[in-house]
Amino acid sequence: MNLCDVTIIIVNYNTRELLLNCLRSVYEQTREGFVKVVVVDNASRDGSAATVAGAFPQVELIANTENRGFAAANNQGLRIAEGRYVLLLNPDTIILDQAVEKAVAFADQNPDVAVVGCQVLENEKTIQRTCFAFPSLLGLILAGTGLNRIFPRSRIFARHNMGWWDRDTQREVDVVSGMFFLVRQEAIRRIGLMDEDYFVYAEETDWCWRFWRAGWRCVFFPSARIIHLDGGGKSTAQASVKMYVQLQKSLLLFFRKHLGRCSCFLARMVFILTMAARAAVWSVGSLFTTQSAARQKRIQSAAALQYHLFGREP
Repeated sequence: MNLCDVTIIIVNYNTRELLLNCLRSVYEQTREGFVKVVVVDNASRDGSAATVAGAFPQVELIANTENRGFAAANNQGLRIAEGRYVLLLNPDTIILDQAVEKAVAFADQNPDVAVVGCQVLENEKTIQRTCFAFPSLLGLILAGTGLNRIFPRSRIFARHNMGWWDRDTQREVDVVSGMFFLVRQEAIRRIGLMDEDYFVYAEETDWCWRFWRAGWRCVFFPSARIIHLDGGGKSTAQASVKMYVQLQKSLLLFFRKHLGRCSCFLARMVFILTMAARAAVWSVGSLFTTQSAARQKRIQSAAALQYHLFGREP
């Protein structure tokens, strides 16, 4: 007999203090015996594993000797998960107002739902724009040309990130964002674990696509809430060159796997054209400003262009 309702899996990489705060919120905001917590540490260098072992001995800790990536690390936790549900939770989150129990109660009332997402706050006043549509060629073009940012509330131009929607109402979505990703164990048994070909990014998109193809629904449930401490604009600003390229690499994998080689080729062409244009624009722009943001965007675009043309990763 399972001793818990939910196994919470937290994949950590060098976020010790954020992880400790996250764990405190989990135990403060869920009743005893309701959850089992598994932390998978991807070879952090900041002492995360040892600190968690000392501060939270009830946590089941998996300490990897190398960074195995997000999907592979979550699968390690999924293989030892107990209960009717699994919650994939980012270490830079804070659980609010029994959010886990509220999400589980909603899932129990909707047996055709495989994945439940929650409302994500950047701060007390700002709701993060989580959840989005499945990737498409049109979506890549709109993002690459900046039309989604020029018309952020448009149902046409902001279709990928559903810019018209304020994330304050319940609705069915294509993709639930991975920082709080409650999954029904029955659905996992039917379609399998995460695809470990994704090192980071798009693994939750791939999983949601597979759930959708199998007839399950993914739903955003705003009555459950968390704080995402490094989310939204802060996360974008901190994106490294390597992670910028990795996102595009993961999207191409999704196109090839689910939309076919022709779509993957066209997606790569879109990336080449848009990255070349961005590199040129930001190269000129950096001549007229000393802001590091312009230089960072130029470097990111140039690195992505090299990857698409020559296969060289930063």
